[in-house]
Amino acid sequence: MAFYRKNIGSLHQVVRIVIGAVAAFAALVWLAAPVSYLGGIAGVGLALSGLLGYCPMCAATGLGRRR
Repeated sequence: MAFYRKNIGSLHQVVRIVIGAVAAFAALVWLAAPVSYLGGIAGVGLALSGLLGYCPMCAATGLGRRR
């Protein structure tokens, strides 16, 4: 039993994973140290929400898949 219900579709998941991974990599490679850590964390968070298929902001606003 899951503690959450998936609220984003499969295409949305793939887009989040790709953009999150690219953003994390780009932030850690091209930005200065303090900003790069924040950008890297944001990118990892975006990719993680794609991997899980759950977006807390979409859940809070009522957006997402209808089942």
